Amino acid sequence: MELNDKISAVITGGGSGLGEGTARMLASRGVKVAIFDVNEEAGQKVADELGGVFAKVDVSDAASVAEGFKVARAAHGQESIAVNCAGIAPAAKTVDREGAPHDASLFAKIIGVNLIGTFNVASQSAAGMCAQDPITEDGERGVIINTASVAAFDGQIGQIAYGSSKAAVAGMTLPMARDLSRNGVRIMTIAPGIFGTPMVKGMPQEVQDALGAMVPFPSRLGEPEEYAKLAVSICENAMLNGETIRLDGAIRMAPR
Repeated sequence: MELNDKISAVITGGGSGLGEGTARMLASRGVKVAIFDVNEEAGQKVADELGGVFAKVDVSDAASVAEGFKVARAAHGQESIAVNCAGIAPAAKTVDREGAPHDASLFAKIIGVNLIGTFNVASQSAAGMCAQDPITEDGERGVIINTASVAAFDGQIGQIAYGSSKAAVAGMTLPMARDLSRNGVRIMTIAPGIFGTPMVKGMPQEVQDALGAMVPFPSRLGEPEEYAKLAVSICENAMLNGETIRLDGAIRMAPR
């Protein structure tokens, strides 16, 4: 896929972090961007700066996602790129220090945003992509990039819900790619390690430094722009399909 002003993209969680970095890099290549985010102020700000469009979307709600796509497509037409970066990461153990089980509603909320939210956006975007004409000589109609995490494989103490949600996102990748292969829609997943997202940047500097030191090389936090560079490479390389790529500086997370 050639990135230019004939291509449009939808980025969830585009108001900050990995999503914002991806939106900015795609826009720098001429791509028309639509930002989905629950944070209206942050999402609108990024969209305005990039000359894009914003829709307040709760990805865990299929109807909210559908309304967001109506806004994006009214402005830019059918998207050929969808990038799922929206996610939450509350921590809780299976059984806490007082002997109480993991709150079931919290577990369901994390699954709802990280897994069901990813599915809602990917499936609805794929339906639109399948209905449009091919955009490359290979017959490609679009690419969907989902975001897992190294926690999908190296889930730490307190990440039972988060790790489960991200493992399921990785698990969707190949069957979804196979489902959509006849339609020329590619599915890829990026599993980031420790990145300098707003959540991490809000930690004390000594904590950030300690987290960065855990990474074998380069021994620092990843930057959203580095996630965005991989997303752009995936868009441009049609042979990248049905796989989850760890983007983590070779880190393997310890239990805690």
